[in-house]
Amino acid sequence: MKNGVFAGYKIFTGNAFPELAEEIANIMGKPVGKANVTKFSDGEISVNIFETVRGQDCFIVQPTCYPVNQNLMEMLIMIDAMKRASAGRINAVIPYYGYARQDRKAKARDPITSKLVADLIMAAGADRVVTMDLHAAQIQGYFDIPVDHLLGLPILMKYWKEQNIEDLVVVSPDHGSVTRARSMAEPLNAPIAIIDKRRPEANKSEIMNIIGDIKDKNCIIVDDMIDTAGTICNAGKALMDLGARSVSAGATHAVLSGPAIERLKAAPFKEIIFLNTIPIPQAKRIDNMKVLSVAPLFAEAMMRIHTNDSISKLFD
Repeated sequence: MKNGVFAGYKIFTGNAFPELAEEIANIMGKPVGKANVTKFSDGEISVNIFETVRGQDCFIVQPTCYPVNQNLMEMLIMIDAMKRASAGRINAVIPYYGYARQDRKAKARDPITSKLVADLIMAAGADRVVTMDLHAAQIQGYFDIPVDHLLGLPILMKYWKEQNIEDLVVVSPDHGSVTRARSMAEPLNAPIAIIDKRRPEANKSEIMNIIGDIKDKNCIIVDDMIDTAGTICNAGKALMDLGARSVSAGATHAVLSGPAIERLKAAPFKEIIFLNTIPIPQAKRIDNMKVLSVAPLFAEAMMRIHTNDSISKLFD
């Protein structure tokens, strides 16, 4: 960086989701930077960057999805490599922030792992983080560097607005997602309903009650992520059992672990909409699943970061 101005910007990626990095780079009119992220025979990660980053505004696009620990380490080592190569600024672009659900002490002796991950990213040398739909917005406060928290909800909302769905109700799958549901419902001029549930143990949920009028309505359940799909499938079944006309589901992050695909296949969903913050292999695609791209939003945000323009204007 010279006189406060970067020599230019470059986009790099590890092995987590190179297709998304390519899509973002194409929109920005740049090739993905030449780098090679491999493993030694004992499993250690090796990073080689084959072009200069001195004085450059560098963006590393790497969701920390499955395999979480490998993808996280790849990103940390790439950040360290760029710091030692005198990069002007290092931006960790993390479309899906792994460990985000471990954001508080729910019981005695729990770790707060999302804070630990934030510390690791800062210690490695990142100057800024760009992410989307954190499981808990307060995770931004775990960082002592700027965090640009992009919202996937407007992409989902735009899709459903174009469908012109009549008698629409937006459903929150739990009390924690009420703000998200209300943010989608207002522009769609739709009421909201809330699933009242309890979770007897991790990755298991039980529907208790539904607050709101869903009888003969077309319902959309919105959440930040679908992991094992137990919550959202139980919610979909409960809505149909109580007289909903149809049920669709939408989420930003398609974690889809364990029995998720079998559950989604058996669930009564008209359609399931995801954003591509995480790669969804063909084996996990089903007929009623649609994937919308976050690349245009990330490309615009990254360009605004580089030119010091406002990110919040993207959501006005």
